[in-house]
Amino acid sequence: MLHVGTPSIFINFAGRPIAQGHQSSFSTRRAADAMRLQATWLPLAALITNTAANDKIEAVREVFKRTWDGYREYAWGHDSLRPATNGSFDDSYRNGWGASAVDALSTAIIMGETEAVGHILKFIPTIDFGTTSTEVSLFETTIRYIGGLLSGYDLLRGPYKDMAPSKEAVDNLLEQAIRVADLIKVAFDTPSGVPDNDLIFDPEPRRKGTPDNWVATVGSLVLEWERLSDLTGNREYGELAKRAQAYLLDPQPPELEPFPGLVGSRVWVDNGTFVDAMGGWNGGTDSFYEYLIKTYIYDPVRFESYKDRWVLAVESSMKHLASHPTTRPDLTFLSMYLGETLFFYSGHLACFQGGNFILGGLVLDEPRYVNFGLELTAGCRESYIQTTTGIGPELFTWQDNATAPDAPNNSPPPEEYADFYEKAGFWIVSPQYSLRPEVIESYYYAYRATGDEMYRKWAWDAFVKINNTCSVGSGVSSIADVQLTVGAPVFYDFQESFWFSEVLKYIYLILEDDSDVQVKRDGGDLFVYNTEAHPIRVFEGTGKRRRR
Repeated sequence: MLHVGTPSIFINFAGRPIAQGHQSSFSTRRAADAMRLQATWLPLAALITNTAANDKIEAVREVFKRTWDGYREYAWGHDSLRPATNGSFDDSYRNGWGASAVDALSTAIIMGETEAVGHILKFIPTIDFGTTSTEVSLFETTIRYIGGLLSGYDLLRGPYKDMAPSKEAVDNLLEQAIRVADLIKVAFDTPSGVPDNDLIFDPEPRRKGTPDNWVATVGSLVLEWERLSDLTGNREYGELAKRAQAYLLDPQPPELEPFPGLVGSRVWVDNGTFVDAMGGWNGGTDSFYEYLIKTYIYDPVRFESYKDRWVLAVESSMKHLASHPTTRPDLTFLSMYLGETLFFYSGHLACFQGGNFILGGLVLDEPRYVNFGLELTAGCRESYIQTTTGIGPELFTWQDNATAPDAPNNSPPPEEYADFYEKAGFWIVSPQYSLRPEVIESYYYAYRATGDEMYRKWAWDAFVKINNTCSVGSGVSSIADVQLTVGAPVFYDFQESFWFSEVLKYIYLILEDDSDVQVKRDGGDLFVYNTEAHPIRVFEGTGKRRRR
């Protein structure tokens, strides 16, 4: 899941490793840059007078329009809005190419926001992808720009073709996706074919020469690059991504696959062997596992082996990584690991895992995966409802009830968190919230699998809390601390581009009626969502072949 920036794994107190991947840009800024400001419009909860789904859908559209209008007025053509100060921001990994506009396109199409779609379609041909003053990320550029462009192309040629102003406007999307891919494919020009994630344009693109790469980076490319090959007939794109992926499907050396299907976090670029045996479903490895089943959904004929690896990883996760807190054994989380030693950490990025288990269970007709995914989703909900803002933190930890309490990897909470842990079943390690979507994303899959209105309510409650807490100035902003006790939040003055592509899309879809872009309970999906929540059309005939 995945989001802006370079993944990193660091060691926290007591030598316990934490994966913190795809960091938001705000997380690298000094705390002094944050500011306390009050929201300038009425909180969303105050706009709703009843619980009718249609009223909620209109409220979501209104939030889209308000935050989009802020971006249009104060940051148009730039990557992100600074809502508190009505400014703009361009950064590494988004590169000043208008990330918010590209990320918003698929959501605007699905919502039927014709005016926004028109503005974006006029803007996209003007983007000069060959020019940037910042480092370029293969991963971020793939999931956001290539994924967003191909998604818009698939949607406007398919179920939303009536929204296309012209054939030329739609064709421009594919042409720009080709342009981007041709610029960044130099990343794969390594001895092994494992790409260098970091590129420099000076002015011609070249590899930075980073010696290793993250599993989530290498393993989250095939869906977009294979789709580009299928649309253009140029097999090179998909072959580059699949060659790199092959090293992850047959991990070497074997001892760096500590549990069947569960691998380390990094691979060497020169030979594709693994660097370490540290991993889990957290940042740095997360979307590798996510894409194994999603690429199979795209085409089960070409990618059956990906499904097999996903099943192996899921079975091992259920057997070896499932953990229950000492104070709340009713909750289920997935641990991290270093070799065969478990570390009891999770966080917002990892909370996509419930939805991914559910999706795979639907497609493979395996209720065990669906049910386990529902357990994980319920656990992640607790990370929201136990905080004072009703929003989940970036990272949290717990004490495992099946591990000795005096074990070095199973320390109790600090004294100041003891009461909170007793009630919540976790304590907070990193308290910020950067407009992440993963919890609402898992609610979406849970609702599509079960039809239980409870998940709609959970999603709506979370969305209201996010809007009420994060609204400021002309948009919404990342905040420093979800455990707010007094006064206004500390805002980082940064509206993430994935606010448009993910948070708003998932809350809209969970409230909306069935359609071609919705996940199907019978596994016959016509679209599959990339890790930036851009829907990609499955290979022709795939949905029908898989429908039960």
